[in-house]
Amino acid sequence: MAAVAAATADDPVPAHEELEESSQELDDEISVPVPEALEGEPTPLSEASINEELIKEPFTTPDPAESAAEADAKCQARLAAAIARGDDDPVACTSWNTTASVSKLRAAVDAWPTPDWCDDNGANGKWYVNRFKACGIFVAKTNVHDVRTGRLLGSLDYLVRAYAYGKRDIKTWAYQVELMEVDSWGEAKGLSANGSTKCAGKCKTTESTFPSQVMSKTKEAVGQFFFDTTIKTTPKGDKGEGQATAAWRFTKGAWVSNELTLPTPPVRCDNALPGTSKAGCVMPYIPSMAYAKSGEYPELAKHIEFAQTTMNLPGKHGTTRYLTRLTDKKQIRANRNAACPSSLERLPSQQCDEYPFASTWQGAKSGGGDFSRRMINGKQNEEGGKALGRFYLYNRIIEKDKFLVWIK
Repeated sequence: MAAVAAATADDPVPAHEELEESSQELDDEISVPVPEALEGEPTPLSEASINEELIKEPFTTPDPAESAAEADAKCQARLAAAIARGDDDPVACTSWNTTASVSKLRAAVDAWPTPDWCDDNGANGKWYVNRFKACGIFVAKTNVHDVRTGRLLGSLDYLVRAYAYGKRDIKTWAYQVELMEVDSWGEAKGLSANGSTKCAGKCKTTESTFPSQVMSKTKEAVGQFFFDTTIKTTPKGDKGEGQATAAWRFTKGAWVSNELTLPTPPVRCDNALPGTSKAGCVMPYIPSMAYAKSGEYPELAKHIEFAQTTMNLPGKHGTTRYLTRLTDKKQIRANRNAACPSSLERLPSQQCDEYPFASTWQGAKSGGGDFSRRMINGKQNEEGGKALGRFYLYNRIIEKDKFLVWIK
C-alpha cells in the first residue's frame, strides 16, 4: 500500500518550511483537490477525546431522552398561553424525539441521497466530521393539540439531515438542512416548514434561503445557508471560530409551531497557514498523517513505529497524545540540530531521521529531549518530509494544531 499522503501530483512541492510566505507555488497547490484518503475517517463529535482536546466550549447534539420532559413542559405552557388569549387554533409543539419505528426511520434514511459515511450510522443524532465536512441525521416530532382539551389532533415524525462543508482555500462555508417526513397523520399532514439562520463568533451570514415549503413523504423542505469568516485577511496570522445555527418552524393555516434549532460544529477559519496567503476553514477534527510500512517510505515508517511503540513517544494514531505543529523556522532548525547534528556519521545514501518531527513542539529541543533518531534511506527521508508538508497544507495544520501519525 502506498503511503496515504503520497497520492499527489507528479511534481511534489518543497517541504513546507522551505517555502516563502508569498509562494505562488503553494497558493496554486492548496487549490488542488485533496487526495481522498487524506480527508480521514469521519469521527463522531461525541467522542470524549475530541470534546476534551479540541473544542473549547462543550458542544452538544440534541438528546431526546433529556429534552422530552422539557419539551412537554414547554408545550403545556404554550397550550395554557393559547387558552389565556382565547385562541381557537390548534397548538403545534415540535421537539427532538420520535415515536416512529426503527424500520421506518431506516427506510426514510435510505430513501434520500446522503454521504455513506453519514448514512451508514442511521438517524443516531450525532454529528460526524472530517477536516472539511460535517454531517448528521437527527429525529424530531411535531404534535398538534386541540387548544381547549389538549387532545392530540395529529403528529409528524421527521428526520433532519444536516450537512456543513467548507474548503481549504476559501473563507466561505455552507450549511444545509433537509426536513424529511417519516410518517404523519391528522392535522399534521401537509405541514409547511420555513426557517432562518444566525452565525455566532467570527462569521457573518451572506445567504439564507429557507422559504415556506410543504412537506410530504416525497418532498423535503430544504434550507441552505452560506457564511463568510470575519477574520482579518491582513496582516497574516488571524484565526477564529464561528458557529451557525439553523432554526425552523411549521405552519398550517393560521397556526405556527414553536421553533426548533440545530447548531453546526464550530468552524475554525484562519489566515495563518505558512507559505500561503489564502484563508480557509476547517472542522473540529484531529487528522492523522499516514505512512505505510509497505509503501514508498518503509524505512521512515518503521522508524516512526519503533519510536511510538518501543520508546513510547507521542503522536500514535488512536491515542490522545497529540503532536502539535511548530512553524517557527529557527525553532525547527534547533530541533533538527538537536536530534541530528552534522557531527553524526552518515553513509552517502543515508540521512538522519528524527521523531517526533522537527516541525512539532514535541521535537528534540522544544519537546524537552525525548526523541528517536535513525539513519535511513536519504530519498525516503526527503520524500517522506515533503509528504508531511503536503499533509500540513491540505489539512490547514497551523501553529499548535494537533495531529497524529498513523503507521499502517
